[in-house]
Amino acid sequence: MRVYGRKILEEALRNNVPIKKVFFQKMQNPGSYFLSLVEEVEKRGIRYSFESEEKLKNLSGTKKHQGVVFDIEEYRYSSVEEILEAKTPPLVVLLDQIQDPHNLGAIVRTSVGAGANGIIIPKDKSVKVTETVVKVSAGTVFRARIAVVTNLARTIEELKEKGVWTYASDIDGTPIYEEDFTFPTAFVFGNEGEGIRRLVREKCDKVVTIPMENDIDSLNVSVSVGIVLFEAVRQRRMKDAG
Repeated sequence: MRVYGRKILEEALRNNVPIKKVFFQKMQNPGSYFLSLVEEVEKRGIRYSFESEEKLKNLSGTKKHQGVVFDIEEYRYSSVEEILEAKTPPLVVLLDQIQDPHNLGAIVRTSVGAGANGIIIPKDKSVKVTETVVKVSAGTVFRARIAVVTNLARTIEELKEKGVWTYASDIDGTPIYEEDFTFPTAFVFGNEGEGIRRLVREKCDKVVTIPMENDIDSLNVSVSVGIVLFEAVRQRRMKDAG
């Protein structure tokens, strides 16, 4: 997988992502931040070279490479067990066939920012971690735990067996401000066009919704994830504060 950007390289180094090779742009005045990245790459024994701006443009397919292009191993997915063990009480995101990599990237960044345990996606008809996801997430995908499962409905049943309350986020549920998310919680968000599949929704313990002030039936899924997750975070912080 080939990705680019200074912040993304920093995240990759911070999270010990296996890096095959880094291509740095030749610069007359690179700046201290750029030089610190070069020094860290060299210190870790990662292969690197200095190339022309045109070469980096060709390697990355864009002018916005920020002087850094690098190749990494394929993304390592986590297991559901690893996600649940990451933090207590768990706060988990399930995505039912999200297909836009920009949405997945934004959801990853929001989930990491909210301190969620991880994200669970189905194997079929769902976008996986791509170069675009890495870019849109600003490299935070390297901090995230993402699991791929064969059957999302069955996974919901398994979560419930482990004591995790599972909520479908949809337009006709209980307002999120009226629910208690301080317990082990998983939220399910649906596909950009079709929403949550019927069987997946039926497996959830309850349906919750984001109350709207005006006549808007839905929000972009990445926006919805942010609103719902940070409501759960707010509740948990208030509980911890006593």
